[in-house]
Amino acid sequence: MSPFRRRTNGLRLERIQASPRFFDGFFRNTSGVGLSLKKGSSFPVMREFLFGGSRRVPIAPLPSLSPLDAWAMPAETGLRATWLGHSTLLLEIDGVRVLTDPVWSRRVSPSRLFGPKRFQPVPVPIAQLPSLDAVIISHDHYDHLDRPSIVELIRHEVPFYTSLGVGAHLEAWGVPPERITELDWWESADLPNADFRITAAPSQHFSGRAAADRNRTLWSSFALRGPRHGAFFSGDTGLTPEYEQIAHRLGPFDLVMLEVGAFHPAWGHIHLGPDNALEALKLLGGGSFLPVHWGTFDLAIHDWDQPAERLVEIAPSLDTHLLMPMIGAPIEPSRVEGVDTWWRAISSLERRAPRERPDDAPEQLIPIGDPID
Repeated sequence: MSPFRRRTNGLRLERIQASPRFFDGFFRNTSGVGLSLKKGSSFPVMREFLFGGSRRVPIAPLPSLSPLDAWAMPAETGLRATWLGHSTLLLEIDGVRVLTDPVWSRRVSPSRLFGPKRFQPVPVPIAQLPSLDAVIISHDHYDHLDRPSIVELIRHEVPFYTSLGVGAHLEAWGVPPERITELDWWESADLPNADFRITAAPSQHFSGRAAADRNRTLWSSFALRGPRHGAFFSGDTGLTPEYEQIAHRLGPFDLVMLEVGAFHPAWGHIHLGPDNALEALKLLGGGSFLPVHWGTFDLAIHDWDQPAERLVEIAPSLDTHLLMPMIGAPIEPSRVEGVDTWWRAISSLERRAPRERPDDAPEQLIPIGDPID
C-alpha cells in the first residue's frame, strides 16, 4: 500500500467522507462536470497534438528578475505579489507572506527524465526565500504539488494549508502532521499570531497523481484576507457560477490571480483560458488581475505566449486592471499602470531566428486520455 493510502485514514478519512463534495468514493464538482474531453473532440484534439504548431515551447528562456532586493524591504502599500512562474507566487499581504503551489522542479511529471519541462529556472532558489507564514497547495496535480519542493520547504518550518486529502501526500513526504491544515470548501483557518484568514473556496477541476487515486482528494481555490487587503487565488478551474458566491461571501478582492494557460475548448470546463478568466474576474467582483499558469510549462496545444497575447488584446476593452509582471518581478498592484509586454523579446526573436529547441517538443506530448494539467 502506498504512503498516501496509508495516511488516508482516521480523522482525515472521516473528514473526507463527511464532505458534501465526496460521493461514492470520489470528490465531484458541484456542477457534475467530469474530466473527460467534450463530446466529439477526441480525434480533433489528437490531430492538434500530433500535427499542431511548433510554438508550444519558446525558442529561449523567458526573461526573469531576482526579487531578493525588493523582498528585503516591506511592501509600501501592504500588498505585493511576485510571480515565480506557473502558479507559484510569493504574496505579501499586510505583513504576512504566503507561497502558493510551490513548484521548483525541472519537470512536472512522475519522472525526472520525461514529461513537461520548464522553459526557464525559477529566479530564486527555495533556500533564499524570506521567512514564510503559510504555504497553500490548491490540489495534487504535479504542476501544483511538487515533492522535491515540499521536502525542501519542510526546513522552513512553515505551516501548509491545502484541500481535503492532500495532506496525506505532505505527511508521507515528511511534513509534520501538526503543520498541515486541510480545508473543505468554505472552511477557514486563521494564522497563529497574525490577523489573517485563509479560506478554501470552490473550483471546477479534478485531482490525482495516478489513475488509482483520481479524484480521491479535493481541489480548491483560496481567499486570503488580512486587515486591509484581500486576495483570491484560483488554483486550477473552469468557469463556474460559484464565483458569484465567492464574491458575495469572501470578497471584495484587491488582487485576483486566475489561471489562463493550458486551455482548449475541448476541456474548457476544467481550465479557464484568457476569455473565461476575464468572465470569472467579473463574477468575482473585479480587482487587479494577475494571470498565472502560463509561460512556464508546455501543458497544452496553444502557442506558449497565446494566453498573454489574448489578454493584452481583449482586457483593455473590459476596463481590466491587468498585471503582467515579468517572472520574479515584485509588484504592488495599486502602483502598476499599463502592461509591459516583456515576453515579446522572445517571441520577436522567434520570428527572426530558426527554432533551436526541437528536442523539447516530443517529450511535451501528454496522453489524450486525460485533460491536460
